[in-house]
Amino acid sequence: MSGLKKILHIDDDGLIQAIVKASLKASGGFEVLCVSSGKDALDVVEQYSPDLILLDAVMPGMDGRETLKNLKTKIDTEHTPVIFMTAQVSQEEIEGYRTLGASGIIIKPFDPMGLHKEIDKIILNRATGGDA
Repeated sequence: MSGLKKILHIDDDGLIQAIVKASLKASGGFEVLCVSSGKDALDVVEQYSPDLILLDAVMPGMDGRETLKNLKTKIDTEHTPVIFMTAQVSQEEIEGYRTLGASGIIIKPFDPMGLHKEIDKIILNRATGGDA
């Protein structure tokens, strides 16, 4: 997966966290740190130093958009790709995530066995200037 080793996954749903973590560990031995809120992500992101961030769009308290805005004050999101995971897939929503600086969007529900391939595609498109 394009040199990615450490993934920070931010999602308030424990079941989705477990599925993402198991899927990415099984598909390539990735280290996945799961946190349940934007606040928790802000608390750990600098120390954990992820290669990629998977970010749920809809969470109580600080939603994905606000979380990304705050993450940008802590890390360089130009070098650490952020991929939104969401069921909100209207063109307006997708454009809003891209405007905020998202590298791509993974639509929920997703295929756990194909998750690493979706991430690969987004990272490859990001590297080549394509559209994921």
